[in-house]
Amino acid sequence: MLVNYLKIAWRTLRKQQGFTFINIVGLAVGLACCMLIMLYVLDELSYDRYNTKADRIYRIQADIKFGGNDMHFAVSPDPIGPTLKKDYPQVEQFVRLHQRGTWSVKRVGEPTNLREDNITFADSTLFDVFTLPLVSGDPRRALAEPNTVVISESAAKRHFGSQNPMGKPMLFDNNKTFKVSGVMRDMPQNSHFRSDFFLSMLNDNYPWGQWLSNNHHTYVLLKPGTDPAVFSKNFDAVIEKYVGPQALQLVGTSMEQFRKAGNQIAFWMIPLTDIHLHSKQQVELAPNGDIQYVYIFSAVALFILLIACINFMNLATARSANRAKEVGVRKVMGSERKQLIGQFMTESILTTVLAMLLAVCLVSVALPGFNTISGKTMSMAQLVSPYYLPLLIALPILVGLLAGSYPAFFLSSFQPITVLKGKINVSFRSVGLRSGLVVFQFMMSVVLIVGTIIVYRQITYIQTKNVGFNRDQVMTVNGVYALGKQAETFKQEVLRLPGVISGSVSGYLPTPSNRGDTSFFPEEQTDLNKGISMQYWGVDYDYVKTLGMQVVQGRDFSREFGSDSSGILVNEAAVKILGFKNWNAGSPIGKRIWRPDDPQLKTKKVYTIIGVIKNFHFESLRRNIGALSLVLDANSGAASFRISRANVPVLMKEIGAKWKQIAPGQPFSYQFMDDSFDEMYRAEQRIGTIALTFAALAILIACLGLFGLAAFMAEQRTKEIGVRKVLGASVGSIIGLLSKDFLKLVLIAILIASPLAWYAMNQWLKDFAYKIDIEWWMFALAGLLAVGIALLTVSFQSIKAALMNPVKSLRSE
Repeated sequence: MLVNYLKIAWRTLRKQQGFTFINIVGLAVGLACCMLIMLYVLDELSYDRYNTKADRIYRIQADIKFGGNDMHFAVSPDPIGPTLKKDYPQVEQFVRLHQRGTWSVKRVGEPTNLREDNITFADSTLFDVFTLPLVSGDPRRALAEPNTVVISESAAKRHFGSQNPMGKPMLFDNNKTFKVSGVMRDMPQNSHFRSDFFLSMLNDNYPWGQWLSNNHHTYVLLKPGTDPAVFSKNFDAVIEKYVGPQALQLVGTSMEQFRKAGNQIAFWMIPLTDIHLHSKQQVELAPNGDIQYVYIFSAVALFILLIACINFMNLATARSANRAKEVGVRKVMGSERKQLIGQFMTESILTTVLAMLLAVCLVSVALPGFNTISGKTMSMAQLVSPYYLPLLIALPILVGLLAGSYPAFFLSSFQPITVLKGKINVSFRSVGLRSGLVVFQFMMSVVLIVGTIIVYRQITYIQTKNVGFNRDQVMTVNGVYALGKQAETFKQEVLRLPGVISGSVSGYLPTPSNRGDTSFFPEEQTDLNKGISMQYWGVDYDYVKTLGMQVVQGRDFSREFGSDSSGILVNEAAVKILGFKNWNAGSPIGKRIWRPDDPQLKTKKVYTIIGVIKNFHFESLRRNIGALSLVLDANSGAASFRISRANVPVLMKEIGAKWKQIAPGQPFSYQFMDDSFDEMYRAEQRIGTIALTFAALAILIACLGLFGLAAFMAEQRTKEIGVRKVLGASVGSIIGLLSKDFLKLVLIAILIASPLAWYAMNQWLKDFAYKIDIEWWMFALAGLLAVGIALLTVSFQSIKAALMNPVKSLRSE
């Protein structure tokens, strides 16, 4: 029976080649989109699950409200891990990570450094908590001694080639020697942090024991059976026992007074497997994903697949008049309804299997481009993995059953006597379900169009918004600290080059980087009501001028004033938070503020405000501008130069030549500040591109369905069109007659889609402190696009029907 079903199904598909082609292509595109999104979603959900103890690993996070700032950190105080291990038996182990950014690295004896990113200090317990297999070395001893480093296989290949790196010395930052004590496998891509170099935490030059500073990513491994919610209640006791005494020592106030002043400190745990998609804390080890996008793309995949299935239903029922006599004859010859249903379902599944084969080919072609857009490294091999293969096999069967169910039951329900007498009525107007499906298709298409417009408008707004400094034509040379005392010499040499307007050397730039806040107090006060937590950046005399910042009160740093070594510039946000209520009001210029110069408050550093700079965005536009200060400090992390637009490639070579003269063997690396700024919104740019791609594909699939319905409508109204033409109807009036039914459906879809799109995009924009307004024209544009696309789709069949010879159409009846 099954073989017979397959033979008949194959003959039917070959007989109706045009509709078979549309069906297979529509389903193939829908299935390909579904598979691509499925790969993306499952990859996002897989983060950190390679760790065998992932279900028991948690990261401690800190939420702090103090000095006008509401801060949410992925880092916590350095003593919290050891303290929890010591005080609470539920903690099996802990590990701290302290990321130190980019360093110059080389083998001892090699002339040339390589620029390596994400150098990370880690406790020796790293391998007790995370699953990071070593191919060489003892995981229990690898980081237990000072001056040791564990490197990845990729790093070993870069620096040692085919040689065995074990026990070999490596030079970091040109002055720190570490012995290779282990080689680990490369960390998986689906990890919320990645590093090629783990240095012993014993070498981290850090003032340990600071409960009021948050600089370490701390992970705890709970013992089996421990309830994390119950264990989290211990953090209040930890704060009272350890944080409170240091706060009392520092500012002379208890935790109770601290809270009464409107401040707050709280620690909490997030599961390791939730970090990538659910954590929106500051100072993450790497950019995270967003569960919101997983939900959005999962819904898009489902809707595109439904649109493709709806097309199949519509196209199958559009040919129902041609299949009606076949059904009647089969029933007269003794076929039962269940046999007819089996026949039509077999045709549906066969069509879907053919579509799946084409879809796999489409995925193989599209995957490299999709990886580029999404920033992933997915491969076709994943489709045949134990996780994907069952779904891949089940998908065409499920889709075939879903898409073929309505046509199968619809066609098999025809009464043989009625059909053979030619009295069957399957007119377009009577099929409300089909109209509803078309409305659903275009509703989702309009939602995707509106979403794409708003995402691109928000990205454009971000890229063109006045951020308070001029990032255009500013190039940044990285790793200037490697020059040591010659950093200023390099700056002066570059300034002599034609086309270089100004330059500055500083470790702090308004681009993505890990930074911390420092507590400041006005004059000699220690009252927490008057304190402020703000960014503390060390810069040079030319920083403000080079970056095009604006001093709105007072003045900039000047070499003419020797007292500027104790001067400070603050932004408008800091002035607003300080308020000057108890500073005799008036201008902030000349007022004095101080910060603790050590954790025990043995010394203070007092500054005099000499200027106020206009607010500028130094973080993502998702956050409001916080308090910030600039002080003169010899911090040589990077050199920034404002350059002219003429002969930029030549100028880059000249700057590179100056670098090589001063620092032979040191890697020369640079980037433009506007590119660094755009990196903060790379995720939104990718989302916008993906949304645009899938919106276009959803519209394409929906248009295939409209094409089929237009053919069905024209076929059902052949006699009516002939009569109208004989009575004098023009071609234009007939085209309008045939098109208006579809336009009604599209307009209904627009009315339903508009509030849905507004709600969804309004929720998305809530993540941005600075955002566009959702305006009416966005919905009007999406509606016009949908109407235009629908008209173009149905016009071919409408014109064809309108131009048909009425004599021929009436004779055929």
